[in-house]
Amino acid sequence: MLLEGKVAVVTGGSSGIGRSAALALAREGAKVVIGDVLVEEGQETVALVREAGGEAVFARCDVRQGAGVEGLVNRAVDAFGQLHCAFNNAGIEGRLAYSPDFSEDEWDAIVDTNLKGVWLCMKHEIPQMLKQGGGAIVNTASVGGLVGLQGLAPYCASKGGVVQLTKTVALEYALSNIRVNAVCPGGIRTGMSRRLSKQERIGPAIPAPMKRWADPMEVAQAVVWLLSDSASFVSGLCMAVDGAWTAQ
Repeated sequence: MLLEGKVAVVTGGSSGIGRSAALALAREGAKVVIGDVLVEEGQETVALVREAGGEAVFARCDVRQGAGVEGLVNRAVDAFGQLHCAFNNAGIEGRLAYSPDFSEDEWDAIVDTNLKGVWLCMKHEIPQMLKQGGGAIVNTASVGGLVGLQGLAPYCASKGGVVQLTKTVALEYALSNIRVNAVCPGGIRTGMSRRLSKQERIGPAIPAPMKRWADPMEVAQAVVWLLSDSASFVSGLCMAVDGAWTAQ
């Protein structure tokens, strides 16, 4: 069990990659704290973890608000005593539109959730990890943080920010035993991808060299490895989990 005895927080754990990661982390021995604005769905994730024999609790958390993120970290410490691992995964995609057609409110909502939210998570997770002598963090970026995706300007801008934020914080804490990495998913079967597929396409269909969509658990497995001691010399990596999409 790669994470036996560890305590992990997962934001955006109500569905998709977050839910799969919570289940995968628990299967490897971690005690999991689920954070999300969707309370009912988050509680469902907790129930699934417990049904599988794991330990989990829920805390309502809007990652755009520092107080909520601080509360999530405090929930982990109150429930399980420590915080060893964090998967900062909460994010939204917005609609497909050309760059000038997004409103300021749309831009702010996407960037605040996807980029500011990751920063706020690390802002409150790192002090707790420093108290304990170290920890491991994985942030969710995207292939949209590595290459452009037509019609998703604010999403790509926010995820590109996550990539650079991840690398910077990895450097800042390289001597503090805190590793910081990111996963960059490609075409994954989630609610996000289903919502986008229902919209009128602006650009070409998603490139898929492997000719399939990935299951969220395939991303979750990468997260587990990056958070585990098996990746003890890996930090500052932004790992594409994309079926060779960005290799083209």
